[in-house]
Parts: sequence; structure tokens; C-alpha cells
Amino acid sequence: MMNADNTPRQPYETYNEWYASQDKARLIAKSKEAENIFRKTGITFAVYGHADSSEKLIPFDLIPRIISAREWRRLAQGIEQRVLALNAFLDDIYHKQEIIRAGRIPRALIEKNDTFLPQMVGFRPPGGVYTHIVGTDIVRTGEDQFYVLEDNARTPSGVSYMLENRETMMQMFPELFYQNRVKPVENYPYLLRHSLAAVAPPGCEGKPRVAVLTPGIFNSAYYEHSFLADTMGVELVEGSDLRVIDGKVRMRTTRGYEAIDVLYRRVDDDFLDPLTFRPDSALGIPGIMDVYRSGNITIANAPGTGICDDKAIYSYMPEIVEFYTGRKAMLENVPTWRCSEPQSLQYVLDNIADLVVKEVHGSGGYGMLVGPTASRKERALFCEKLKARPNNYIAQPTLSLSTVPIMVNKGIAPRHVDLRPYVLVSDKVQIIPGGLTRVALKAGSLVVNSSQGGGTKDTWVLED
Repeated sequence: MMNADNTPRQPYETYNEWYASQDKARLIAKSKEAENIFRKTGITFAVYGHADSSEKLIPFDLIPRIISAREWRRLAQGIEQRVLALNAFLDDIYHKQEIIRAGRIPRALIEKNDTFLPQMVGFRPPGGVYTHIVGTDIVRTGEDQFYVLEDNARTPSGVSYMLENRETMMQMFPELFYQNRVKPVENYPYLLRHSLAAVAPPGCEGKPRVAVLTPGIFNSAYYEHSFLADTMGVELVEGSDLRVIDGKVRMRTTRGYEAIDVLYRRVDDDFLDPLTFRPDSALGIPGIMDVYRSGNITIANAPGTGICDDKAIYSYMPEIVEFYTGRKAMLENVPTWRCSEPQSLQYVLDNIADLVVKEVHGSGGYGMLVGPTASRKERALFCEKLKARPNNYIAQPTLSLSTVPIMVNKGIAPRHVDLRPYVLVSDKVQIIPGGLTRVALKAGSLVVNSSQGGGTKDTWVLED
């Protein structure tokens, strides 16, 4: 928010003037009001496997993160390039595998990857789109450099919080949106529905019918599933509501079973079809993969896209972007050591006190070690894990992440953040201006995940 000389950075000038005129007690009261809004709306999450698995509120901070139009254009160009490269990569590895034959990625990294689905080999989804909804996690260093922290191409979550954060801010501080020209995000459900309809199967008759597939009320992101179905004006369904009839996936209604053309699934690959994947799954639809491969339904995101979330694949993203776009990546990766490589493993073991070590399939801030904040015993135990399963880990330096202000009882204080912009892909690429800013509420913490004590805030992208 502020420059080194304590003057406001240009995007924050108008906001800073407003903030300076506010009564701090009123703002703290507004923070509690926002919490009540979230509680009444039911904006909660749960964490699997915890002794305390009760529904929790995600803390909301009322000081927005503000990005200038110029900064956003630079980000958006890099995000679009990356998303297009990911889609081309998925099409290639499930067809000609030219990137493997060119020696740019090891064959074993693809074919021995648990998230690579042989059932997708030779099949191209309707419209040639694999990644219909992408969430790209971005961090910014103190040197004003943006880096991609990870790609979320399977079932990226959190967009409902982006929308609710904006609605809450507009409800509590409408004057700020008159004073600042903020690009809208509230049209996301409309854009999502139209983007999904645009990739309906070729044989779809009339207006495509879209539905959201949820694992059910006990899923940690169920609030988001129901929220998106409601705001898009489509049906929210569970596997038990669907069945394959006459070569199509059909939904139970009061008028009988009616065909679904596009299924926005929030169920993992393993549970999608018990006839193809896990036979014990009660969450999916028996036979849906046969319908999919026959071209009678679009599944968003496509099965098999989870390989793009793999952190070992992430380490090759500069090569992937250049291979498919013919240009250097506009957005850089965080430097990454692959522990599967003996030389890199030795470096990580020797320098673990200075590194962040992550599982290649990990998410939510679990299964990782932040070297500088870990105890000597924790580092020693993690070294044993690395030696036992080096292929399961990558390591990265601890970056000097940028900070933004949050509201505390004494005023404002700096905390580390990341940013997850959301991208819709159909016959065009649409990047929602802003995204979800996640903030580490603990002083000095680099972990922003809500399951690890992080919160969220509204993200403003300013008009020119």
C-alpha cells in the first residue's frame, strides 16, 4: 500500500485518503459486521481428516488489495499464455506426445504419474478444451516481480469467496466504488454459464443444459458448489440424481429423466465413474466415461487435467510454455529443485533450513515443510521422508513475498498474500479482473490457505 517513503502507491492513493478520514473504531465494527454477514449467508468451509471438522468461517479482511490497470494487463497476458500452453500440453500428452519425443519432458514423469489417465489417450473433448476453469496462484516479491506459484487445472476452488467478498464490500462501503473505478467481478456466474454452454457437445439440441456435480453436503467446498449452481441458474446434482439412459447422461426431474449436455463436475477423477475408476465410488455416475468418449456430454474440467496440478510438472512449465507458444514465458516460475534428481536432492538436503519443500500432489498447505520456521527435529524427519521417496517432493526458495495491509485492533499491519485469478476457456479465453486474494493472518507466516489459518480480502483491479 505504501512506498518506502510512507507515501501511498499510486493504485492506493484514493483509498488511502478515504482510510485516513475514517474512524478506526467504526472500521473495526464493520469487520465484525462482515463476519456476521458471512455467518448468516453460510459462507463456511470444513477440513477433511481433522479432529475438529466443524464448519468454519474464512476470516475476511476489509482492506482491499488494489492492482493498477497497467499491472493487471501485464499479469493477464502472462496468464493467458500459460493457460493456452496448459491446454496444448494436455492435448499433446493424450495424443502425439511430441513434447516427450522432443526430449523436453521425461516420459516417465507423464506415464508413471498417478494423475495421467490412459482412458483419455486418443480422445479429444468437445471444442478441444481440457481446462475450462483454471485458477493460477500468483505471488509477488518485494522486488515487484510476479511469479506463478502453482497451477490449478483440475477443480480450482475459491471463486465463491471472491464474489462474496466483493458483494460484502459493496454493501458496507458503497462510497468506495463511486470514488474508485473498480472493474467488476460480479458477472462471473453469467460468464461461467455461457463459457460452459459454448463447449457443449456438437449433437446438443437447442439450449445446452448445464449442471453442477457435487459430492454432497459433507464436501468441504459444498457451499461453493451450491452457490455457483444457484447464481448460474442451473441444477445442483449428486451422482445419485444421474444415470445413463439411451447413450446420454440424464438427470432425474419431476418430468422424468432429462439429458444433461455439460457437467461442471466438482468430483475428483477417481470417483467420477465406478465402472472406469474406483468401483467403490458412490459419488459418480456408472458409465459416464463411455458417454463422454462417445461425444454426448462435456465434462468440465476434463478428466486427466489433474496432471497439470502436479508440482513436478510445474517445474517444467517454462519449457512447456515455450514449446507450445514459441515464446518465452511472460510469467516466471518460482525456482524449483526436483528431488527426483540426485544432484537436486543433495542440494535440498544440504540447504533444507532455507527452503520450502512440497509434495508433488500436495495441496492446501499440507505435506510441506517451511524450512526457516521448522524446528531442527522437523527438518531431520523431513530429510528422512525425502530420502525414502525423493520422487514425491520438490523444493523452492523462501521468497521475500510482498505484503498488503490488514485491519488489526491497533490499525493496520502488513501480511503476506497470494492471488488466484480465475480463467474461463471455451471458444475464447476470459480472465476475471482480480481474483481471490488469500492472506496469511499470522504475523510473519507465508501460508495463506484457509485450512491453515489464512483469510481472504477483496481484490480490486482499477480501470485506466
